[in-house]
Amino acid sequence: RASLNVSISEIITAVSVTFGAAAVGILIYKTFFSKSKCVKPKVNLDLQKDNLKVVHAFDIEDLGDEAVYCRCWRSKKETGDNVGPLIIKRKEA
Repeated sequence: RASLNVSISEIITAVSVTFGAAAVGILIYKTFFSKSKCVKPKVNLDLQKDNLKVVHAFDIEDLGDEAVYCRCWRSKKETGDNVGPLIIKRKEA
């Protein structure tokens, strides 16, 4: 029957090396193989997705005296924030 002569310092060293290697492995995995690399959530989920950039431009002369644009394009019922409509008025001279 063989007996194991392992000191406490050898056990501590082995455990430290094991945890260190595991930590390095986890960091490498998260850095190179994880799919959640600081991906910013998309604001525009379904409006004109075929366009690279969605832009709406209006000629100021075509607007008349006042134009109101809804900025609640994610939900027409509840926006969940404090964003109100965009109101453009012609300044009275």
